[in-house]
Amino acid sequence: MVEYCTERVVRVRNPQGLHARPADMFVRLAVQFESHIEILKNGERFDGKSILSLLTLAAAQGTELTLRAHGPDADQALAALADLFGRGFDEMPCGESAQNPAAER
Repeated sequence: MVEYCTERVVRVRNPQGLHARPADMFVRLAVQFESHIEILKNGERFDGKSILSLLTLAAAQGTELTLRAHGPDADQALAALADLFGRGFDEMPCGESAQNPAAER
C-alpha cells in the first residue's frame, strides 16, 4: 500500500477563531481518516486528532496554518479538513462568503 504525505495551507476565517466548537468539528472529521494529521503553526506541530492539542493552537481569525497528512487517505483527509476552514466552520455572518480561493495554497 502506498502512503502519501501532503500539505495544504489554510487560513482561519471565522470571526471567533479556532475555539472549542470548530476544534471539535475538525477532530471529529480528522478521526474518520486513517492518515496521521498534524497542524503546523509558527514551526510548532499540533496533533490534528486531539481536541486538547487544537485548543492550544490559539488560532484567531486570519491565522495561517499548514495542515499535514501522512497516510493512505492523506489527500482526501486534507481536502475535507481544508473545506471546514474554507466554510469558516459554518460560523460566517449571513451573506458573508467564507470562500476565498486565492488565499488557499
